Amino acid sequence: MIDSHSHIYSKEFNNDRDAVIDRAHTAGVSKVLMPNIDIESIEAMLEVEENYPDYCFSMMGLHPTSVTENFEKDLSVVKSWFDRRKFIGVGEIGIDLYWDKTFLNQQTVAFEEQVKWAKEMSLPVVIHSRDSFAEVFSVIDKLWDENLKGVFHSFTGDEDDVKHILEYGTFYIGINGVLTFKNSNLREVIKDVPLNRLIIETDAPYLTPVPFRGKRNEPSYVQFVCRQLSEVFKTEVSVVDSITTQSAEELFFNSH
Repeated sequence: MIDSHSHIYSKEFNNDRDAVIDRAHTAGVSKVLMPNIDIESIEAMLEVEENYPDYCFSMMGLHPTSVTENFEKDLSVVKSWFDRRKFIGVGEIGIDLYWDKTFLNQQTVAFEEQVKWAKEMSLPVVIHSRDSFAEVFSVIDKLWDENLKGVFHSFTGDEDDVKHILEYGTFYIGINGVLTFKNSNLREVIKDVPLNRLIIETDAPYLTPVPFRGKRNEPSYVQFVCRQLSEVFKTEVSVVDSITTQSAEELFFNSH
């Protein structure tokens, strides 16, 4: 399994990161992919990557909830990192209207800008689209061509959103612990999605799956997402593991 979205560099893991990585190994997680949040998180993320080479891999981007009125300054710092070294993707980027709508215009500009970089560099985008599918789609619709690929991370949309994403043909849907929540209708929404368009993630330390809901999430718990998907698709866990791993490899490691 690949945990395709994990903030394992965050301070919540500072006391036991080695143990967390050991548990991930033991659970069968072969790689942990780390999206950046803002300019403050870069150093910690790169340090984790350095400490766990060939296991933890960094992306670079400015998260929508970190976009404020002077976002250009932060964006130029993020951009400068792409000139310094390689990253596996541009993320975590997008639009978030759940917490605050104040900076919608700035979020949209920052998102567009980063999507354009991704196209120039042939890197996948990792999209955060909380309460903002319409706004995100309008950006992707405008910029989409075959060079633009990525994942709609932590997907919580409806059947129409699924249809829209699959029509691009170059995007995956990221599924995490939300799938295990009793009050989630996600199982119903994704049951007809081709399994090879899904990738799995934790979004650790957030969105912990049942049976650990309410506690800190960690990469080893991606196994519970995998199990739940095997029930949705009425297939073996090993099949879900194999297909979602191949898709994540394809998206982040084989295409550039």
